[in-house]
Amino acid sequence: MSAATADLPKRQLGRTDMQITRVGFGAWAIGGAGWTFGWGHQEDADSVAAIRHAIERGINWIDTAAVYGLGHSEEVVARALRDLPADRRPYIFTKCGLVWDERDHSAPPRRVGRADSIRREVEQSLRRLGVERIDLYQMHWPAEDGAAVEEYWQVLLDLKKAGKVRAVGLSNHTAAQLEVAERLGHVDTLQPPFSAIRREVAQAELPWCAGHQTGVIVYSPMQSGLLSGSFSQERAAALPKDDWRSRNPEFLGDKLQRNLALVAALRPLAERHDVPVGAVAIAWTLAWPAVTAAIVGARNPRQVDGWLAAVALELTAADLDEIAQALERTQAGGGPRRL
Repeated sequence: MSAATADLPKRQLGRTDMQITRVGFGAWAIGGAGWTFGWGHQEDADSVAAIRHAIERGINWIDTAAVYGLGHSEEVVARALRDLPADRRPYIFTKCGLVWDERDHSAPPRRVGRADSIRREVEQSLRRLGVERIDLYQMHWPAEDGAAVEEYWQVLLDLKKAGKVRAVGLSNHTAAQLEVAERLGHVDTLQPPFSAIRREVAQAELPWCAGHQTGVIVYSPMQSGLLSGSFSQERAAALPKDDWRSRNPEFLGDKLQRNLALVAALRPLAERHDVPVGAVAIAWTLAWPAVTAAIVGARNPRQVDGWLAAVALELTAADLDEIAQALERTQAGGGPRRL
């Protein structure tokens, strides 16, 4: 990696040989509009600029998925990295198991775990990304096509053995499902949702990962922008219909009010540390010992600069107590409030 990368704190990703920065670039939003879980219109030039800026600032991994933009996010990532020399290229993480209908992009993707489907998906991702090997390949969601965890997990283990992928993991899976997979072969990583609002995985999944040396890369640590410090009731109301957040309960009604009250409670803490509110939200997730790193999205270089402060921010015990008290007072989200 480049000399700049060495300046950012890193952690070993589980038992793998990868040392990753405490935050990585999340490429969900740069998939653009035109599918069920799109974030609205996105200029590809802005996406490429954001990725390159993150790399220049020292970020050494990118998280994407085949389904983001129905293949488009992977293509944009490839475009951003195309001219980079080998020693500056970040690790590329992507996911499988969500299959879309090419005839109807508005239809929700299907959760498919059949072996033939996953083998086909990995070849398509390798082609879109323009790489010979994917650094981390994860099953995006538990399958709903009748395929058992054992079935699709064995396929991922086989892909790793064949050298198609460097490491394998599971996203959005429970501790019970992780246990089933672990009996077949080690689960290198878990990618769960985790933020000060959505805290449920701290109950069982994070302890399981800590006990099995499974790396944890959490997604949506700013709850898809709600904890960025730049969100408001007016902005939530103005979200376009092609932005999935306009339909999400956390951005509506009483839940939105509680979430914004939490943001207000985090502002004094952010001011004391001289960082944006979003950096405090990200640092809160990184304070949990089981968490290796957090995935943070950006749609332009300015947004990257907005959350980079989280990399070096270490919250004190008093800070964590203050946040726990704010969570209790505002009743935002659910799950354990303190590690």
